[in-house]
Amino acid sequence: MKDGEYAYEGLDRLLHERARLSLLTALSTAEDGRLFTDLRRLCDLTDGNLNRHLQVLKEHGLVGVKKRGEGRASESRVRLTASGRRTFLRYLDELERVLRDARGVAEPGAVDRGDADAGADDDPTASLGKHALTPTLALTTVAATTRCRRWSASRCT
Repeated sequence: MKDGEYAYEGLDRLLHERARLSLLTALSTAEDGRLFTDLRRLCDLTDGNLNRHLQVLKEHGLVGVKKRGEGRASESRVRLTASGRRTFLRYLDELERVLRDARGVAEPGAVDRGDADAGADDDPTASLGKHALTPTLALTTVAATTRCRRWSASRCT
């Protein structure tokens, strides 16, 4: 056992807060971003909470917000920035490490995620092992990682 083996320095408090994790996950699954009203509904947040969390994410360069229209007829579209997408992917990698460690799966090095363009017949949870702590979190993590990696392969490189 190594010193700091379970320190998980990559679990950034900025991202790890429940509402911001929900927002980043919702945004990572929508290449064109999402409307403010959709984020409010999907993440079950009040207008005030959503505004505050988006402000924090925007201040750190993780999201961009574009507003169209004026007054009550306005709409805001929120997108992950390229930097935000990369930061979220690093965070997901660290979260996957936590899951592997908690299940006792040895980590010989980098996780083999397979080809990003793998077919629909592939089991996206195969690399998670048979003892996932929470199947929902595992599936969400795999789905978000796959979508982010596909997006970043075509947009960020």
